[in-house]
Amino acid sequence: MRKLVLFAIGFAAASFAGSILYGDWILLGTVIALLIVGSLAALRARFPMCKFSLLLILGFAVGLFWFFLYDNLFVLVPRVADGQTISVTIEASDYSYKTDYGSALEGTVTLNDKQYRVKAYLQTTEEAAPGDKVTGVFRLRLTTDGGAEDPTSHRTEGIFLLAYPVGSAVIQKSEEVAWRHYPAIWRRQLLDQIYMVFPEQAGNFAAALLLGERSGIDYETDTAFRISGISHIIAVSGLHVSILFGLVYTLLARRRVLSCLIGIPVLILFAAVAGFTPSITRACIMQSLMLLSMVLEREYDPPTSLAFSVLVMLAINPLTILSVSFQLSVGCMLGIFLFSERIRLWMTKPLGKSGRKSKFVTKLWHGIAASASVSMSASLVTTPLVAYYFGCVSLVGVATNVLIIWVISFIFYGIILCLVISAFSMWLASILAWVASVPIAFVLMTAKFMADLPMAAVYTSNAYTTVWLCGAYVMVMIFLMQKNKQPKLLLTCIVFLFLLSQLFAWFEPMQDDFRITMLDVGQGQSILLQSDGKTFLVDCGGDDEEDSADITAEALLSQGISRLDGIIVTHYDADHAGGVAHLLTRINTDRLILPRVEDEKETANILTNKTTGVVDYVQQDVVYEFGSTKMTIFAPFNYYSGNENSICILFQREECGILITGDRGELGESVLLREHVIPQVDLLVAGHHGSAGSTTSALLEAASPQIALISVGEDNRYGHPSDKVISRLQEAGCEIYRTDIHGTIIFRG
Repeated sequence: MRKLVLFAIGFAAASFAGSILYGDWILLGTVIALLIVGSLAALRARFPMCKFSLLLILGFAVGLFWFFLYDNLFVLVPRVADGQTISVTIEASDYSYKTDYGSALEGTVTLNDKQYRVKAYLQTTEEAAPGDKVTGVFRLRLTTDGGAEDPTSHRTEGIFLLAYPVGSAVIQKSEEVAWRHYPAIWRRQLLDQIYMVFPEQAGNFAAALLLGERSGIDYETDTAFRISGISHIIAVSGLHVSILFGLVYTLLARRRVLSCLIGIPVLILFAAVAGFTPSITRACIMQSLMLLSMVLEREYDPPTSLAFSVLVMLAINPLTILSVSFQLSVGCMLGIFLFSERIRLWMTKPLGKSGRKSKFVTKLWHGIAASASVSMSASLVTTPLVAYYFGCVSLVGVATNVLIIWVISFIFYGIILCLVISAFSMWLASILAWVASVPIAFVLMTAKFMADLPMAAVYTSNAYTTVWLCGAYVMVMIFLMQKNKQPKLLLTCIVFLFLLSQLFAWFEPMQDDFRITMLDVGQGQSILLQSDGKTFLVDCGGDDEEDSADITAEALLSQGISRLDGIIVTHYDADHAGGVAHLLTRINTDRLILPRVEDEKETANILTNKTTGVVDYVQQDVVYEFGSTKMTIFAPFNYYSGNENSICILFQREECGILITGDRGELGESVLLREHVIPQVDLLVAGHHGSAGSTTSALLEAASPQIALISVGEDNRYGHPSDKVISRLQEAGCEIYRTDIHGTIIFRG
């Protein structure tokens, strides 16, 4: 067993424990771990196996102690500054970018004569460039543990402070640019060249492939890549580093010393321009170690190299252990080291028993086996992480990687060639870019085709899928411990358990006469109404438009529903309608029901163009009846946008009734009560996410609901739900369910 690997495992475990369970116990834990190390060292002579435990616990002790030192050296001052409102000057380290409320930029701020990385959210859309200085009064917020608010993901990037302006901030343009800002400037220049040379869609892909710039990748393409299991292609990682090194190594005629002297600086520069993400940093460290071993004529050991890269990255920032990119990158390499060669040998073993084969068939199968074994082995380790963080398990990932991975290096080299030629001739570069766009189109079409296949992916939003995944890994563990391994039996059992899980997932909802599901989309609304074999969706929007579409699509696909009977949009606010356009790229609908609002025609047209179903504009009340279900849609009372004009839905069965009023307030509810007779309902969706001006006593008295549902985001900035609404609901005798507390809420009958 490699000593550095054991030490790195212990160090990483300590970093993870310190990051998750931050507290005063860390120093005490270090002392206890060192005492255990001392005990094991004394027993090592009598029990040789103790040396393995000794290295693990020594790594854990050193890791805990370093976490304690790091926290006091680099996080203590930001922790003291947490919550303070002070005048500071922030030096931008990258270009600012637009947000919904202005712009944001990353930079450095000086506190107590030390520089700390900070992310500032500005109220201006004026662009700041690297080296520019932003001066103003800011409220500072800590991103790590120990602050007044919950930690954020910024801590994994070494950004320990967020800054929010109090008043206006002044951007002072820099006259001189420091050398440390050049990578960000070169990145912008390369991106500009890519967008100038390549056609739009191909340029967006090229920017993502070469530099990890995914802002141009639209929702539909990003979803296709995620479902088909090839998102790693547009996230700069070890694949890209190996392709770049292959180019450098070939251009330098495979000369070891020259490749080391030039290759390592090129890799560092590439990592700097790409932003030193965890995945590319890990890959560059390992590639540099391989180059050094070639020059020094030493054996290169990949696991030891991985362990060293992990130690370096966690020494720079122990909180990197929480980075999803870091975990996936290390997990990929770990899987490849453990399983890739075994899977490849198992796949190519039949060739030796099948008699004579043509050289072409043999080479082709060996190539497929090599590609598939790498993809399968990486997936063995990373699938649980992907399922946990993204809720998606691609079933076609290995096949998609085999189909397209061979062409990625050609595209990568083509992009670089186009950029080089563009320095001399934009005309010639544009022609070459059109040629390079052909394999890019092949990748995009392949990803979309594979993602559109039935059961291309399954989702952990369904409990049966989670049970299958856990069961599959139990089977894999048993398989690995067996002496007489039977891979075919393992695959058969996993496939059988999968089919069984999906059978339950699809048929279980069908056993209900009706089902009402309020999905947890944060500060927004998405409600599924299912009855008599029909499924209608009321709204789709939330904190993030794409997230709300994903949550809704995955809830439907997990039940085997790929087409809705109808989508009803109560009104056009983003928290109700923002995700509908994205959802329609994944889920079709027979009917799209929209409010007829004069000043929202543009938004309505966008949704109309996204669907192939019938579009109904509601101008007067409409009743839909199917089976024993009656659904009444109350039209807006005038043709202008606004919360008060929300469509209202009364969904009725003999066993249950539910009333949804969108974002109507007191005025809209009073009009509803004046113009319609509202019957008693069992469930009422609180209007406007529990706003104080909605769900009035008059509505509660008329509807007399037993249960109130509130779709609301946790710790939202609007203060929803209002204490006044909660009091009114309690006085009316309602049982209250909230998505911020209970998550997704399901009622069935």
